Amino acid sequence: MDSARATRVIFIGGRSGSGKTTVAAAASRILAGRDVRHAVIEGDNLDQAHPEPWRAGIDLAEQNLAAMWSNYRRAGYHRLLFTNTVSVAQIDGLSRALGGEVEARGVLLTADDETVSDRLRRREFGAAAAVHIDRSRRAAAELDALDIAIRIATDGRAPADIAHALLTETGWLDE
Repeated sequence: MDSARATRVIFIGGRSGSGKTTVAAAASRILAGRDVRHAVIEGDNLDQAHPEPWRAGIDLAEQNLAAMWSNYRRAGYHRLLFTNTVSVAQIDGLSRALGGEVEARGVLLTADDETVSDRLRRREFGAAAAVHIDRSRRAAAELDALDIAIRIATDGRAPADIAHALLTETGWLDE
């Protein structure tokens, strides 16, 4: 492994139902088809616990990311697709957690309320759907206020097309 090689990461953020996980999986398939060595980490799982560690000021997500990425690096990985709702607002801290030199790009996936409501109703049921839809609306307002250069609308688009746009916009397909 070349430990001096920079980590290249795309932080994929967006409100619940915007397509982060689905697009990351599609991007991974595109990269695998080109034999590009990479990893995918779903950031929501890094601090999923009760009570929520982040409410107590514990940066468990960053600690777990550092531990996981250290293992990936030892195995020779230098590229990462990282998904999390607010990752695009936390690029500096998450990049520090990766350690060493990091070339980070943030991509905000967007979708309108109707699209998101439809998607969330297909994966959540009953009262949980309403809670997720409301939380997603609030997150969208906060995320829309961020200064993120790359924004990709996911409404009415196939995941593979969105993933191709994501990889093109970040320069990962130019190499």
